Amino acid sequence: MKKGILITSLIIAALALVAVVVFLIVPAFTPTNNIGITTNPGTTTNPSTTTNPGITNPGTTSGGTNSGGTSSGGSTPSAPPTTPPAVPVGSAGPAAVNLGTAGNFVILSQTGISTTGTTSIVGDMGVSPAAATYITGFGLILGAGNYSSTSSLVTGNVYAADYLGATPAKMTTAVSDMQTAYTDAAGRTNPTATELGAGDISGMTIYPGLYKWGTGVLINNGVTLNCQGNANAVFIFQIAQDLTVGPGAIVTLSGGCQAKNIFWQVAGQTTLGTTSNFKGIVLDQTLIEIQTGATLNGRALAQTAVTLDANSVTSP
Repeated sequence: MKKGILITSLIIAALALVAVVVFLIVPAFTPTNNIGITTNPGTTTNPSTTTNPGITNPGTTSGGTNSGGTSSGGSTPSAPPTTPPAVPVGSAGPAAVNLGTAGNFVILSQTGISTTGTTSIVGDMGVSPAAATYITGFGLILGAGNYSSTSSLVTGNVYAADYLGATPAKMTTAVSDMQTAYTDAAGRTNPTATELGAGDISGMTIYPGLYKWGTGVLINNGVTLNCQGNANAVFIFQIAQDLTVGPGAIVTLSGGCQAKNIFWQVAGQTTLGTTSNFKGIVLDQTLIEIQTGATLNGRALAQTAVTLDANSVTSP
């Protein structure tokens, strides 16, 4: 009897000991169901999730997702480049703009050409659809057959849409080619640089390539275009607003650059300031104003008017 009671007591004590052990050990392995459920060390599913102990995704915030530090909730645009990009020596730049028959004219306009003072033009010039009466200040002398006229200020011929023979068709084609060339230049893609100098390229040395601005472009004292020994290298400047060349500013060509391979596509007005010295083909959607004493080695191709004042304009 006593022996049975003893055995029973030992069993009860053993069960009590097991209960204590279970009470102390099991909670350490049981997931917590309160806020912040921990399924693995360092992994929190609520209120926020960390996939590895102490590691968060770089640049990720709840107010705006960053990928590599760029926030979609308000990105900061990069500053415009302040120096022209370097290009390989001998680089040819983009393909030249095809001027078609517009390339036969040193000055071509749709609405008129005017001059004051003693101007010197070397090359042909013409207007269309405007008539010859919209060419003023040149003292035109109509030639035999009324196909073209001449002027003491022009070394070349002058054409207008109302002249006879094949001249009207010639001028219609030239203007159409001018517009096509403008569209070609404006439509070029993959620029070498965009927004260079925030639109002010004064004092810079620029290498062959395609340059694009969503603003106007200013040349205050001058700019150097360097072809680095490649005489066939091409520049195309896409300008969404005005091109303004300051008084006395000089576009200097170096390294074999040729004015015939430099294209200025301008959506706004082009102004060549007094006594400035400019080079290249200006393809302008509006007015080209060449102020007193300025010189142009290139072409002035305008979809409205060209105005001159004692200038020298020479075909490249």
